[in-house]
Amino acid sequence: MPSPTPAVSHLLYLHGFRSSPMSTKARMVAARVAQRHPGVDWWCPQLPPSPKAAMEMVMAGIASWPRSRMGVIGSSLGGFYATYVAQACDCRAVLLNPAVDPARDLAKYVGEQAAWHDPNERFFFEPRYVDELRALQAGPLRDPAKLFAVIAKGDEVLDWREMTGRYPGARIKLLEGSDHAITDFDDHIAEVLSFLGLS
Repeated sequence: MPSPTPAVSHLLYLHGFRSSPMSTKARMVAARVAQRHPGVDWWCPQLPPSPKAAMEMVMAGIASWPRSRMGVIGSSLGGFYATYVAQACDCRAVLLNPAVDPARDLAKYVGEQAAWHDPNERFFFEPRYVDELRALQAGPLRDPAKLFAVIAKGDEVLDWREMTGRYPGARIKLLEGSDHAITDFDDHIAEVLSFLGLS
């Protein structure tokens, strides 16, 4: 399948719950883009725990980005956020084991949480954040052809059937094994960037 054109000039990466820009996948994409596509504007922000605050920050940060030349990659909860951004901006998005119903799944995490990459860094996941997630549910896909989901059957956190069912008409790469973190991401990064027009 030929990659969409034109190539993205602005690329946003959204990390998952309890994660950060230090995630393995985020750092791999950042390194590849910096090495091969130094002209691309790259942004991988540390997202605040509040989904409402996170999306307000993201939408403000990309307000001036050219919609036809921007792309977003999101992992897990970041995939849910990336779907929201793609719907709002009508841009291309790559979703890596995307959360489908985080309001349901994260309700049990209300309370103090430790950051994945620095257990000494803690934050409080407030009950209202569940409602904020519900408010961000994007609804039916506007243009499924602009979405590419990489989904692992071996995901130990999210159900691959539910993830696949959320993206009818989108391009889907279903991994027979792997895991929630997609620890074999190096095998798929070229295809992810190709979808965004970046070789």
